Amino acid sequence: MGDSTPPDMTQISDSELLQSTSVSTMLSGNPYFPNTPELIELRTRARTHLFNFNTTTSPVIRTQCLTSLLDICPSSFTPSSFPYIEPPFRCDYGKFISFGPNCYLNFDCVFLDCNKIEFGSDCMLGPGVHIYTVNHPLNAEERLTKNEVTKKVTIGNNVWIGGRAVILPGVTIGDNAVIGASAVVSRDVAANTLVAGVPAKFIKNLDQ
Repeated sequence: MGDSTPPDMTQISDSELLQSTSVSTMLSGNPYFPNTPELIELRTRARTHLFNFNTTTSPVIRTQCLTSLLDICPSSFTPSSFPYIEPPFRCDYGKFISFGPNCYLNFDCVFLDCNKIEFGSDCMLGPGVHIYTVNHPLNAEERLTKNEVTKKVTIGNNVWIGGRAVILPGVTIGDNAVIGASAVVSRDVAANTLVAGVPAKFIKNLDQ
C-alpha cells in the first residue's frame, strides 16, 4: 500500500499554495469549497501576519507584515508611497489584495479577498470600509454544500470611499469616483461620479 499520509501544509511555500487547484478554482468564479487544506493554511498564515500587524506600534514591523501579507512588491514603492493602513485591519488571505502608490486605509477596514481586490493609486478609504468578493448561493439546498462563488473587485485611481461603505462582489469603481459614507455599492461606479445611499445611486458628476 502506498503512503496515504496527507502532506504537512505548514511545510509548503506560499507560492506553491497559491498555485494549487483550490486557489485557481476559487479565483475562477466557479463554485468552490473554502475549507480545503490549502485554503485553510493560507488563511491561517494571513491571521498570523494580521495579528502581528494589529498588535505592534512599530512602523518597520507593520511594513514587514504588510509585505508578507499582501500582493505588493516593496521595490514598487518609495517609503512615502507605500500603502498606509491604520490597524486594526482584517482580511481572508491578503495575497489577493494589491495597491498602487499613495493609498490610505483608515481604522477597521475589512476585506474578504476570496478573489482579487485591486486598487489604483492615491485611493483613500474611511474607517470601517468593507469590501467583499465572495457570495453564497441563494438556493437553500445549494447553500448546504457550503460552496461559495467569488467575483473580483477593481478600484481605480484617486477613489475616495467614505466610512462604513460596503463594496459588493464584482464591482468596478472608476477613477476619481467618490462613494458616500455607509453606501452599499452593488453596481459599477463610473469615473468622476459621486454615488451614495442603500443601494448606492448616482448623485452627480464631479468636475475635474
